[in-house]
Amino acid sequence: MNEVREIIYRLRQKEGNRTIAKAMKISKTTVKKYRRLASRHGYLDPARPLPSIEELGRVIHPPSHPRQMRSTVEPYETIVRKWLQDEVEMQAIWQRLSEDHGYSGSYSSVRRYIHRIQPTEPEATCRIETAPGEEAQVDFGSAGLQWDSRTGKRRKAWMFVMMLSWSRHQYVEFVFDQKVPT
Repeated sequence: MNEVREIIYRLRQKEGNRTIAKAMKISKTTVKKYRRLASRHGYLDPARPLPSIEELGRVIHPPSHPRQMRSTVEPYETIVRKWLQDEVEMQAIWQRLSEDHGYSGSYSSVRRYIHRIQPTEPEATCRIETAPGEEAQVDFGSAGLQWDSRTGKRRKAWMFVMMLSWSRHQYVEFVFDQKVPT
């Protein structure tokens, strides 16, 4: 907000957009935007004191109003909560609402509503510390069809990925099988 206040001060001093932009290392478009805002709110009048940072904050970022829309799933809240207690999957809840209760909304609406009334807890993870050279983790990932120079054909290839647990250094190699000797 101090930057905006500085722009308004410079505009009051009759500095041009280009001069302000160059001096403050901002774009001319930004200066124009704040010139319009200052003009609209009467901040360019030298008889008035410069606006406070709080006032500028209210003008630039007015408080947002909470969402007023009601979910199409809300009329079915009690039955949805019961199904959630019975650990029924979201897809099944949507299907049962549609087939048994005449619900015509989308699956996404059901999903959003369920996430709102029952937020998911993030899974806890625990990092296990190891000494250097003590452990490596290995995995394979699909690499699609690749040219095999030994057979002269395109074959399904895999990425062999080994990550050292201590340093997180990775080794990646393209292979054509997932056997242990690889």
